[in-house]
Amino acid sequence: MNKKELAASVVERLKQKYPGAVCSLNYGGDPWRLLVMGRLSAQCTDERVNLVCPALFERYPDVYAMAEGDAADIAKYIFSCGLYNSKARDLKGMSERIVSVYGGMVPDNMDDLLTLPGVGRKIANLILGDIFRKPAVVADTHCIRIAARIGLCGEGKPLSPEKTEKALAAIVEPDEQSDLCHRFVMFGRDVCSARSPECGGCVLADICVNKAGKPS
Repeated sequence: MNKKELAASVVERLKQKYPGAVCSLNYGGDPWRLLVMGRLSAQCTDERVNLVCPALFERYPDVYAMAEGDAADIAKYIFSCGLYNSKARDLKGMSERIVSVYGGMVPDNMDDLLTLPGVGRKIANLILGDIFRKPAVVADTHCIRIAARIGLCGEGKPLSPEKTEKALAAIVEPDEQSDLCHRFVMFGRDVCSARSPECGGCVLADICVNKAGKPS
């Protein structure tokens, strides 16, 4: 089968295995909170971010409060997420820009999102897909690893985040892209881990390719 056919098969099989494709960050439907949590998740687990953010959002309940906040104080709340000083500066900076330039509203397009401190394509695509329901490929570590391992891109070898994003965007149906990335996260944690994938009984075993490019 060609790449688009393979992608369609992967989408349908993972959709059956994980009917509910939900973001693992507990942001409560708030675009700004997802933006904050997305930044905190860099080099940090989503579980840790979910534990840290209730207290952070109690102290800074909205974009206006954080824009007026002190980066040193913000850092105290996110210490356990790692890189807390740079993340705190970015959280304050992105909030200030959202208030001053975008009237307190999180932008709905890639170009504007990328002007926010600390926001790269991965976070921008997370916002575009989850909040605005636009075609978006969130090329996180699970997505990059699994897409390459299955054979969707990279011929078995992981590509860069942006190359993975563009490769998947070209073969996955637009309205399936965001949900597929969430399913990759679930699948990567449950079955297709980096070091010890559980290939026996895997729903993708018969269509997956190994690094030699041969059927698994």
